[in-house]
Amino acid sequence: MSDIIHLLPDSVANQIAAGEVIQRPASVIKELVENAIDARATEVQIILKDAGRTLIQIIDNGIGMTDTDARLAFERHSTSKIRSADDLFSLTTMGFRGEALASIAAISQVELRTKTHDAQLGTHLIINASTCQLQEPVACPSGSNFMIKNLFFNVPARRKFLKSNQVELSNIVKEFEKLALINNNVAFTLTHNDRVMYKLSAGTFLQRITAMVGKHLEPQLIPVQVDTSLVKITGYVGKPEAARRRGAQQFFFANERFMRHPYFHKAILTCYDQIIAPDTQPVYFLRFNVEPETIDVNIHPTKTEIKFENEQPIWQILAAAVKEALGRFANLPAIDFDATDVPAIPPYDPNRQVSQPPAHGDKPYNPFNQQADRRQREHIPSDWQQLYENFLSPDGKNIGQPQPEQQTILPTEENPMQSTASVYLQINARYIATHARSGLMLFDQHRAHLQVLYNQYQRQITSNSISAQALLFPEELQLTPAQSAIFEQMLPEVRQIGFSVNEESAGHWLVTTVPTGLEGVNIIQLLTNVIDELGGTEISLRERILELITLRVASSAAIPYGRILSQEEMAHLVEQLLQLPRPNYTPDGKLVINVISTEQIAKMF
Repeated sequence: MSDIIHLLPDSVANQIAAGEVIQRPASVIKELVENAIDARATEVQIILKDAGRTLIQIIDNGIGMTDTDARLAFERHSTSKIRSADDLFSLTTMGFRGEALASIAAISQVELRTKTHDAQLGTHLIINASTCQLQEPVACPSGSNFMIKNLFFNVPARRKFLKSNQVELSNIVKEFEKLALINNNVAFTLTHNDRVMYKLSAGTFLQRITAMVGKHLEPQLIPVQVDTSLVKITGYVGKPEAARRRGAQQFFFANERFMRHPYFHKAILTCYDQIIAPDTQPVYFLRFNVEPETIDVNIHPTKTEIKFENEQPIWQILAAAVKEALGRFANLPAIDFDATDVPAIPPYDPNRQVSQPPAHGDKPYNPFNQQADRRQREHIPSDWQQLYENFLSPDGKNIGQPQPEQQTILPTEENPMQSTASVYLQINARYIATHARSGLMLFDQHRAHLQVLYNQYQRQITSNSISAQALLFPEELQLTPAQSAIFEQMLPEVRQIGFSVNEESAGHWLVTTVPTGLEGVNIIQLLTNVIDELGGTEISLRERILELITLRVASSAAIPYGRILSQEEMAHLVEQLLQLPRPNYTPDGKLVINVISTEQIAKMF
């Protein structure tokens, strides 16, 4: 039997490695910008064509490379960062494996111009699918100029699975944010199709944060700073009102490297427990500085997972620092138990009359007609016995007298979920209860109205009869470049559902028309939430984008919790809901209707 084990050619091995290191255009930018940072660059330019498919150009003013180094840099496992295995535990650079350039050269056409500061001439290098085609002297500025052309041109399967340009550009911007945030002492420029998306000057960490995510966030940030023998933590956390349901800005950096760390993220969530809504996420930008030998970054090819030697103590230090920062923000007055000028508490007097403030209730809300203001809550008598005098039911009959049996509406074959009673009870201004043949039927009023509106919008979109109304004063939508990239992707669906949006300048949009039924809804917040939600997914199908936008518009226009509904309003809402083909769940899978059976009720007693 002949031997069957053989060594793979370097070009094939590099393509295999590229599958782990280079997943999309954003991966190329990450690797090349990290190399520029390691080369002590103070200015980095990123130029893109077609979201990196056609061209990715990285220009830096770092130390550059000699002609020998330039050619050797594209060989696998060639690096200037480490020399032995022991160096893996004292890393001070972003890169160290020596795989990135070899992987990039294996699946693209690379052109490099580089020169050291003390050299007269630089080096011009052209590599096509790991094959060096040209190397010659050239006059060029100091530093390095990488041009990556036609990414995945020789790997059609990988190129086929790239997303749309908008999605790939969104991923590039996310990667750029991580690099630019932590390297605030480096000036960055990001240009896409001859349009400047970011132009960042070197500055402080806070200046870089506001330049990246917007100045509106600066007043909502609280500084965090703690320095111990194990770790130094600096940065900012958001005030409770800055918490968001989706798209919250959350960044951890360890020794100037972005990292994902669920354990430390849990520490942050613990600090915000009970002060933000359970379905929201806090904002934070935190930098950890530890001794290099106490962490291991050689876990994942992307180097975003980091193992800490002292995770548990750092967890406690982090939680204490964030709690202290939030405590300073709250500015709660301290209680001085030794104070002598505290007013004396008067002795208890059983005959003392305590005046009760009048009860004020919200105006009842009627989503179906404009006469909801006709009912107001009456002042409750101070004598509790008066509550039961002349107490009448809504139909004018004394509630204490026996009443004839309530006429019921039996369920039909067309709609077995139909309620069997025409009397509805609103519970905690959140749920609607009514009697059903099988027991007690409960409806979530917000989700029920959301389901009704969602189906209405879907029918109008299908029939091209969506109704819209013009705004008296246009709403201004100010977006970051990352948000603008996502918004441009969803713009056709936004316009199809009834919005009229036009770009006035880079990142500045005007909303002039909105779908009917959004009166009183914060349009800017609605669109921003949709953008943030789309930014956290890989959604690229038009139907899915339209479905998500429709869902969020319906959710914003639906009856909010806390609104008081009349019998007519509740009956109309339930009737509309039960006429739908699938009334039980919202499009995102949340329960709308729940039934407590007669047997379950009997067990309670």
